[in-house]
Amino acid sequence: MRCVRFTQPGGPEIIEVTDLPDPRPSADEVLVRVRAAGLNRADLLQRRGVYPAPPGAPPDIPGMEFAGEIEALGEKVFGWSIGDRVMGITGGGAQAQRLVVHHRMLVRIPASLGFEEAAGLPEAFITAHDALVTQAHFRAGEAVLVQAVGSGVGTAALQLARAGGGTSIGTSRSKDKLTRAIGLGLQQAIQVGPDRRFSAEVLTLTEGRGADVILDFVGSSYLGENIECLAECGRMALIGTLGGAEGTLDLGLVMRKRLTLFGTTLRGRPVEEKMLATQAFAEQVVPLLARGLVRPVIDRVYPMEEVRQAHEQLERHETFGKLILRVD
Repeated sequence: MRCVRFTQPGGPEIIEVTDLPDPRPSADEVLVRVRAAGLNRADLLQRRGVYPAPPGAPPDIPGMEFAGEIEALGEKVFGWSIGDRVMGITGGGAQAQRLVVHHRMLVRIPASLGFEEAAGLPEAFITAHDALVTQAHFRAGEAVLVQAVGSGVGTAALQLARAGGGTSIGTSRSKDKLTRAIGLGLQQAIQVGPDRRFSAEVLTLTEGRGADVILDFVGSSYLGENIECLAECGRMALIGTLGGAEGTLDLGLVMRKRLTLFGTTLRGRPVEEKMLATQAFAEQVVPLLARGLVRPVIDRVYPMEEVRQAHEQLERHETFGKLILRVD
């Protein structure tokens, strides 16, 4: 099979597209013929040597989300057939022509979506839904602040907030990304300047109440402002640390507001937790996709042979939504 491979840590120049033997499914796994795979920031970190694949995942083949067709079934697999169109998340190995995955990690692709669209869904929407709904307990009528709203998870989160009857507020340093996010249904847009301040505007937009939920991908450089503009009993999910991983926290304000702050990742979780998050996505989000209430946001599709260029684009922070690799 053709696959993307990292043989040593480094920049995009170390990426290879090469041939390796096909994997074989175990009793409770399926073999998927991958047609498209999403590119994520975790792939960049893995390439640099600072975010290795979890146990059980290929250490040298990246890729955490995929879309394709089932080619073979393990003897204990039930509920699936050869030829079924499926998508899902995995610890690694998705940027290859073939992938083995546990059958409970699969989700059927709605008939209205192609493989390239479907490949941009699982990581972004499972992460967003798990953080916003499962962990932050978002409810209709609440205000949701999405930092870095032009990211893959950000575009998913704003759509889920809108579909769930909430008010979506999004930030970005890019005016263009905010304009595009408004086209997706973002209700309030805040362009963050060099001073990295936004809390006063959030409080104004919410008539002084603040955001009930914040999904943050930036980290320490936004920490103080996030705490300032969280509403009483507000909840903040820390999903990324693009702006740093260490910061100063006003614990007194956290206590007075009775805030809940939690960190979340998806890739390194036990497989049982990933299965639960995947099934919640299948039950609660896929019907929204089928009805057109939310949709994948694809910035660009690259052929697998141009994966280096895809890494370079993602590192420049130029994307709105997802980058996809077409796996021929």
